[in-house]
Amino acid sequence: QVQLVKSGGDLVQPGGSLRLSCVVSGFSLDYYAAGWFRQAPGKEREFVAAISWSGGSTYYAPSVKGRFTISRDNAKNTVYLQMNSLKPEDTAVYYCAAGRQIGLWDYWGQGTQVTVTS
Repeated sequence: QVQLVKSGGDLVQPGGSLRLSCVVSGFSLDYYAAGWFRQAPGKEREFVAAISWSGGSTYYAPSVKGRFTISRDNAKNTVYLQMNSLKPEDTAVYYCAAGRQIGLWDYWGQGTQVTVTS
């Protein structure tokens, strides 16, 4: 089971920050890659960021690179997405995922709404 916990509220002003936490329960995240995806209204789900099981490799969509940071704490079975310099186009439902390798996602969180608006 993958639970998604959001820190920082539902509404954020442009330029603001928000951190998403994905707490994994039911299995150890130790040897799983993890990723974040998002889906805006009327659009398909898109990749945001991914991190290898060790945390040694990270990957970002061009639209968020330099603004978002993915990290993990395997001791807490948790993956984070720190989002800075938020833009209205970042508004979407955000999902976390875990998989045995990047690109092969076995588990999905339930999604959480992030709204960036003035």
